[in-house]
Amino acid sequence: MKNYIKLFFIILIAIANPAFAQSKKILFIGNSFTYGATASAEFFHTDTITDLNGQKFGGVPAIFKMLSQEAGLDYDVYIETIPGATLEQHYKTKYDILNQKWDIVVMHTLSILDGKNPGNPAQLIEYSQKFAQMFRAQNPNVKIYMTATWPRADQIYQPSGHWYHKSTTQMTNDIMNGYQAAKKQNHGNIIAVIPLGQAWENAFIAGIADNNPYDGIDSNKVNLWGWDSYHASNYGYYLHALMDFSVINGFDVTKFGKNDRAARELGISPKQAEQLQNIAVQTLKK
Repeated sequence: MKNYIKLFFIILIAIANPAFAQSKKILFIGNSFTYGATASAEFFHTDTITDLNGQKFGGVPAIFKMLSQEAGLDYDVYIETIPGATLEQHYKTKYDILNQKWDIVVMHTLSILDGKNPGNPAQLIEYSQKFAQMFRAQNPNVKIYMTATWPRADQIYQPSGHWYHKSTTQMTNDIMNGYQAAKKQNHGNIIAVIPLGQAWENAFIAGIADNNPYDGIDSNKVNLWGWDSYHASNYGYYLHALMDFSVINGFDVTKFGKNDRAARELGISPKQAEQLQNIAVQTLKK
């Protein structure tokens, strides 16, 4: 009898609060910028999320998972990543495992948009449309986001880079413009472009992060890039997760505060955690 009464109350709670009955399924599609290459973020709490490729990556999705737990939100987090991949490669090689019913999808393509023609958004536009159609066929209410990735120091300060002799601002704007064009062509199927590159720019402007790792890191500044000046450091991946979390949930990430568990486990100091949280909030206010 007691078990029936308990079940009755569980059903009532589930009806009153659908989130209690079922957690949201969120999928992250990307490459090494998502799984956290060149930083310990790559191995961050890999057991808390599901890697659809069985590679046991953690990265930004696992940081997102911890932030959601801290905020009292319930997500089932999934990751599907291929090193150096475009959305085209994901669509052509991972269609079967991605073609599921998702509540939220977050995706990005190659960091230079097109490997053969850097800065060209044509491939991003085409395959973001294909993905949007696929996901909406499974769930018409799916919320799809795209992340405009950060400027790459190796592309800006090295002679082999497409943006050599330009600036972090120019690369940030070029990448963001590509994603905005893809959003526009998707005719309302993309909820938002997450301006991660702009958050990096704002960290440079605010004097929190150094904008050129090739001439040394200034005192009291962090290096958002990893050791290859291409991928991110734990600082960069933490900011990545903060931006994703803030946009998707409409959440003020400064509430995590200086003692944020995710930041602490990534080796980020209390002061640095607060600074990066503030950058995320300020970026989204502009």
